[in-house]
Amino acid sequence: MILGFDPGRQKCGLAVMGLDRLLCYQQVVAADAVIDEITALRQRFPISTIVLGDQTASGNWKDTLSQLPDPPRIMLVDERYTTLEARDRYWQMYPPSGLAGIIPQSLRKISRPIDDIVAILLIERYLNRLTGE
Repeated sequence: MILGFDPGRQKCGLAVMGLDRLLCYQQVVAADAVIDEITALRQRFPISTIVLGDQTASGNWKDTLSQLPDPPRIMLVDERYTTLEARDRYWQMYPPSGLAGIIPQSLRKISRPIDDIVAILLIERYLNRLTGE
């Protein structure tokens, strides 16, 4: 299993996905609670790799993650443009219903943080790199 981690100063996105690309978990977590959440996820899933976005505060997070007991492999992934991609993916995952469906996507407001969707995209980028896609 792979843990996707979109690091941030205030909040972080987490996702767990298998090599089969089936999503098992996604959540946005406060930055000060993320290590506890990762520890709990590692007890719940056989996580062998953490895929970490390489932009916001990634150096500090990589150091912190490497201090975990029995640290998993940590791979940095280019996270440029993932926020834009995550907005599109959000509407694929949660299509609007009713009248909201006729509003152009560019004018719709997303009502929650999408850092967890960024974490999904990071895993997908990593897997694409592994398979040469």
